[in-house]
This record gives sequence, structure tokens and C-alpha cells, in this order.
Amino acid sequence: MIISLSILLSLACTGEVSTDPKPEDMELSEKDAPETPSLEAPADVAAAPADAKTTESGLAYKVITQGPGGEKPTQWDSVEVHYIGWGTDGENFDSSYKRNKPASFPLKGVIAGWTEGLQLMAVGDKVRFWIPEELAYKGAPGKPAGMLVFDVELLSVKAGARPPETPENVAAAPSDAKTLSKGLKVKQLVAGEGDLPTGDDMVEFHMSAWDTTTQEFEFATSMRSKPMSGRLSDLMTVWGETLATMKPGEKTMVWADADKIVDGRGNPADAPKTFQLELLKVTPAPKAPKSVAKPPASAKKTESGLRYQVMTPGTGEAHPTASDRVSVHYSGWTTDGKLFDSSVQRGEPSTFGLGQVIPGWTEGLQLMVPGEKTIFWIPSELAYDGKPGRPEGMLVFEVELLEIKEARAMPTMAMPPKPAGQ
Repeated sequence: MIISLSILLSLACTGEVSTDPKPEDMELSEKDAPETPSLEAPADVAAAPADAKTTESGLAYKVITQGPGGEKPTQWDSVEVHYIGWGTDGENFDSSYKRNKPASFPLKGVIAGWTEGLQLMAVGDKVRFWIPEELAYKGAPGKPAGMLVFDVELLSVKAGARPPETPENVAAAPSDAKTLSKGLKVKQLVAGEGDLPTGDDMVEFHMSAWDTTTQEFEFATSMRSKPMSGRLSDLMTVWGETLATMKPGEKTMVWADADKIVDGRGNPADAPKTFQLELLKVTPAPKAPKSVAKPPASAKKTESGLRYQVMTPGTGEAHPTASDRVSVHYSGWTTDGKLFDSSVQRGEPSTFGLGQVIPGWTEGLQLMVPGEKTIFWIPSELAYDGKPGRPEGMLVFEVELLEIKEARAMPTMAMPPKPAGQ
């Protein structure tokens, strides 16, 4: 059985946010590999020998080749290694040597036994690890079962971003912290300037998180290339309620019970957490048209039931066809005035084929010319027709056609996807 290095990735997750890479995120370097060693299992593959050392977690290891005493990685770093892996029955299930390419990955992105074991090594070391199942795949289907044995050679270390310093009061809110309406404790660290975000405003913010009980660091957006963003109304309670009290530039500490913190499936966290939020930017939500609840009598109607009204005439003459691609700016609301999507708010136009979107868009955009801005009232049967997880009922869009792009072969979808951005 051959299993790629991607099986080493852990499934760890912290609340809604995780930086652990997916298997396809693993990178294989182009360095020339040394001569392939034997893949035959070592004599002590079934159990760690008496001269092996064992850590508190149960990880056993033995140095095979001592390196020159080079750099040791931390849990925040990425490493480049060569390795061979066996089950305790001696079956080889993976080897970077066999692929003639060493493997590169972040230590936070692999099984616990690797994260711990590689931090014991220096560049140039070659070490054999006996990793118990609880530090490997814990019985996960499709993964190697039981204790695993690896020979690992550490080739290089690449420094990763370091976490922020842990605040002194991470374990408990100070006496001067304020209590918000839903029980959150907050304390302003740095004042901001400008308007408070509301409702469907788009907020961009940095976030750091610690386990309140253990005071252990968990995650920080400052360690990746971009901050978090989303509509205020769509964020989980702990972030949404706090950011609603903040102005751009403001930093605030938040102490939250586990039931205020949920992941993408609505599952609460397993422990209380302390957050530090920094509000970077607020982009106001586009205002819903006055006629969002019902098309006016002056709106035109097509045979399909699509209603539309031109807001701004275009400057072009050509109309897109059903096979063309277009670039547009748009905002979409339900008839109660709830904004559910907006390229305008994101500050980035959307480009797509007219055969890839809901029927109301496919039909409506063919009525437009470049430069035109139009309001569409799209009945449910020309929108998502009651499909779960999609906006319901009649939808209202303000659409500006920016450009008609060269048509290219695109499959027509029997079940049209959501408009771009949703």
C-alpha cells in the first residue's frame, strides 16, 4: 500500500478558523535527493528498543545519525525532510526517497508525533521515531492504523511567523472590563476613529485567540498574509457584537464563554477563549432600493416574469449573448431589504459566463449594454427556486455591466450556481 505524505496532515481546528494546510498545500522541493536507502523495515520496527528515549507524551525516538549541531525548528517553522514510514508489521507505506524529492511542510500542519519529534532534531540529524496511535491518526478511516515508525532526516528549517505576546490578563477579564448585552467581557486597548459598523457593513479585522483556561495561544491572523473579513451581521456572536462597538483602528480584548464561540457548523467551542480584535476597515453596505419589496409599475416585464428598470443608460451598443462572458458590479437583496451579496462592497468586479449563473441573470444581462446600470426583480423560479442554503423568494439586484469579454466554451449548468461572490 502506497500512501502519500499528505496523510501526515492533522485535522486540528481552532473554532471557525484554522491555518492547518490541506493535503494539496504540501510542497515538494526540487532539490536533488540522495541515493535511495533501503525501504526494508529495521529490526526494531515492532517496538522501540531499550536504548530509545521516550517523551512525556509517549513518543519514542533514537538518533541514527548525529548531525553537526545545526538549527532546531519550533512549532511555528516549516521544515524540509527525507523520510521513510512503516507500520509495526514492517510494511512500508510511504517514502520521500522513493519519490526522489524531499518534502516541505509547516510543523503545525502534520500529525502530533511529527510536530513534537522534529523539534527534538537539529539540521543534519537522522532519527527513528516510534509514534503511538494517539499521536498519529487515532484510528481515522483510510489512514495507517496503530503505532507508526519513521526514519526522518532533517535537511533544513525555514522560520515561520511568530505568535503575538500573550497578554497578562488573558486568564480573566480585569475589573474595569465592560459587559456587553450577551455576556461578553470587553476592554478597549487602543481607541479608534470614525463610524461604528452596523448591520450588513463589511468589516476587516485582525484576530488573535488564546485558551482562557490554559492561557495557551491558538491562532492569529497576523501570522498569515491577510486579515479576516465579513459582514458584521454574518459573524459569530463574539466577534460581531464586539466589532459593533469598535471604530477603525481600535483594539479590544474579549473574554467569551464557550457557548458564544461556534465553528462553521454551529458547534460550540470546547473551552472559553480570550480574543484580541483590531478593526482595520469598515465598508458600508450598499443601500437597498426604495422599491426592493415590489417592482414599480414603470418596471418592464419579460415573458418569463423577469422585471427590470434601467437606472443609468449605457454608452455601448453591443449586447452580450448567452455564450459570452461578462464583467459586472452588482449588489443583491431579498425583498425585506437584507443584503446577501455585493461585489461593490468587496471592491472587486465579478467575471463569469452567462451560461453559469441563475436564469434571471442569464436573461437580464442580455438586455444590457456596457456602461448600463439596471435593477432586476428576479422571481424565485428564475433564481434559486427554493434550493436549500440559497437566498429565498424574489431577489432584487442592482447590476452594472462593465465589459463584454470574448466568449469561450463553457458548459451550461442544469443547476445554475449562485451569482459570483455568494
